[in-house]
Formats: sequence, structure tokens, C-alpha cells
Amino acid sequence: MPALRLVDAEEAHGLALVGLRMGLAGQSRADAHPALACTVMGRYLANPLGLAAGFDKDAVAVAPLLRLGFGFVEAGTVTPRPQAGNERPRLFRLTQDQAVINRMGFNNGGIDSYLARLRDLARPLPGLLGANIGVNKDGADPVRDYPALYATVAPLVDYVTINISSPNTPGLRDLQGEERLAAILAALPEQRVPVLVKIAPDLDEAALPGILDVCIAGGVAGVIISNTTLAREGLRSRHAREAGGMSGAPLFERSTAMLARAYRHAGGRLVFIGVGGIASAEQAFAKLRAGASLVQLYTGFAYAGPALVPRILDGLAALCAREGFASITDAVGTAA
Repeated sequence: MPALRLVDAEEAHGLALVGLRMGLAGQSRADAHPALACTVMGRYLANPLGLAAGFDKDAVAVAPLLRLGFGFVEAGTVTPRPQAGNERPRLFRLTQDQAVINRMGFNNGGIDSYLARLRDLARPLPGLLGANIGVNKDGADPVRDYPALYATVAPLVDYVTINISSPNTPGLRDLQGEERLAAILAALPEQRVPVLVKIAPDLDEAALPGILDVCIAGGVAGVIISNTTLAREGLRSRHAREAGGMSGAPLFERSTAMLARAYRHAGGRLVFIGVGGIASAEQAFAKLRAGASLVQLYTGFAYAGPALVPRILDGLAALCAREGFASITDAVGTAA
């Protein structure tokens, strides 16, 4: 990890994926703590800790990532056609803030190569697999593209996330409007696997209930809270003013507060995945208590590396025992 931080952030990311595919990151047990086992959206997980979309966009390291101890991994975002994304540099470390700013722009190899890699995976996998789907920058028709992507990936994964909240594809966040989101959900084919919707932390507070109601009415199983933010308050790092979405420690309070509001409004009608600023067991536990049934890492994992996974799982098991929860599921929503 120290060596990777000496090179450009995007180059380091690529090297990390190569190392994972070569088996250089080691392995850790996902099922070391029985109290962390849970059943969410009808799927059994050895633990509630996952890796967020964006780390493995092209599903090139799914199995090695799962072997690090994650209960689930979300691969993508994948689009119908390959696209190069935005010009470099487009990924920036904000080390002083333990944050990252990216304006990648859904760079990926497209759905055909993504599907080929999913088909080549040795089954059963050591954890659950989610697919995160998006639309191309040019020539997109969301009401056409999201349903088509869902239909192709659904047979190969455990759930599908509709990404309508990246700030790096022009107009994408406009799809969070109630009418446009409802049209996308209505166009989905019969749902063979659960559908989730990933939303932005920058939504106006008054808009959140309407989006959640659309998700409920549209048969969505869950909502991921949240994607990256455009906010920049309190940052100290030299790249703080770069354009793009910010993830990491500064997002924790904003995304957790939004999660708690969403959990209260949904009243048990949606499952929530909490993501944003998690770098410790205590922060993962706070997301769960705010209403998340599952949590995801991204920036914390990029900074701390694979050792963070067993460290968080050990800590979550200890927190469950200390707080008197027989199962991690019992903690969900207790502080919402």
C-alpha cells in the first residue's frame, strides 16, 4: 500500500487490480463471526460488509476481492457501449482529508466484455455479486438502456443497482426526479433478481421522501445511500477544488444522516445499503444502527488496503457483543 501511494492515483488503482488478480492480496474468512451472518433481500450473506461499485468497474477481480472477506462485491458501473471516460487526470487523493475526488465518467469496457467475465467466474462464488449499471455519455436513452442492461446481467448476479447519481455523466442526476425514475422502473422487465437504486447525498431534503415513494411503488428492493458528493466544505488537501464527486471521510456524517431519514420514511418497505466514509468498525456499526442492512467500503479500502476488511469484521463482532446484540441484524435501525 505505501508503494502504491507513490504513483498516480489511477495508475495505483490499476496496479491494485492486477495484484488482486495475481493473488497478491491474500485471503481472509468472510464467515469468521457467526453473529455477522444475515439474510437480506432473500440472500444469505456471511457478513454485511461489501465493496462498493467503482473499484472493479469491469468485473476483472470479483473472486479475489470476495476472498478478502467481503460478504458481497458490487462490480461496475457498466454501460451499454465501451467508453473511455473523461480526460486524465481524473482521480485525486485528498490524503489530509482521507478522501478522494473522481471525475472518471463511467470509463468501462462495455456490457459485452463485462458479461463475458461474469460468465467465466467459477461458481459458486464465496459471496454475493451485485452489478451496477449506467448509461453512456452520448446517445443514451435511460428508459431503453437501464431495462436492457438489467435483462442481460440479472441471470448472472444476485442483485442489480441502477446508478442515477454519479455527478460525472451530464444529466444523470436529473434521473432522480420522480417522473423520470418512475418511467425507468416501469420499463424494467419482470424482476428476476432484486433491484436497488443508488442516490446522491446532495439531494434536497424535501426531495428524498418522493424518491423513496417512487422506489417503493416501482417494486425496488432497496436503496444505496449514497454516491459521491459535490460538497467541498472544510477540506484541506491541495486537490480539494478539483471537479468531480468526493468520497471518503468528509462524506460520513452527511450520508449517515440521510440514511437515517430514509430509513424512518420507508418504515421497513425498503432495504438500505449504507456507504460513504466508512473506515472503521465503529463507522460501519453507526451506518447499520442508522438503518443500513448492509454497508460498503470504497475510499477507506483504497487507503487502508485488504487488512481493513478483517479489522472491520472483528470490530463489528466485538461491538455486537458489547451492545448486547445476538446478531448484527438486531442492530439495524436502532439509532435511526
